[in-house]
Amino acid sequence: MAGQGQIDLYYGDESQFSSEGYVPYGWQFPEEKVCVLVEKGFKINALGLISRQNACHWATTDQNIDSQFIRSFLDNLSLNIRKETVVVLDNARVHAAKIIQECIPTWQHRGLFILLLPPYSPHLNIAETLWRKLKKEWINPQDYRTKDSLGYAVNRCMANIGQEIVIKFSPFNLN
Repeated sequence: MAGQGQIDLYYGDESQFSSEGYVPYGWQFPEEKVCVLVEKGFKINALGLISRQNACHWATTDQNIDSQFIRSFLDNLSLNIRKETVVVLDNARVHAAKIIQECIPTWQHRGLFILLLPPYSPHLNIAETLWRKLKKEWINPQDYRTKDSLGYAVNRCMANIGQEIVIKFSPFNLN
């Protein structure tokens, strides 16, 4: 149905960007000194939804992302959708919280449906690819220097998804 354009299908998750930066690996010459300058003790949390067509909805905060934050985000989304929309989320407590469950009938009436994945199945959520690529490829080491520069970099990248930044997801076919 999503592949035929009958519904919008998004995958969602949260991620944290902290002052320690993201350095999965690196190398240097023996005589070379390498460092990443950062301002200590800050973090940016992001909640993002992405489709296989690179449509993206997101919000960032310097507070923890809790079920209230997610409820407000999804409630706002439910007021702005144009056709039936399914949001796939992992089975985290904040996604299955009572205040989320209480909103589901209202959201469904508006055309927004929530699908929770089984526990321990991050491989089924393409939003994991979004966060990996954002941290590994799109945000530069110098963006971690200050909270403002990191917040700007995260929001700049998220705003450019589907335009200058495109993730090529593997084809998906339910037939």
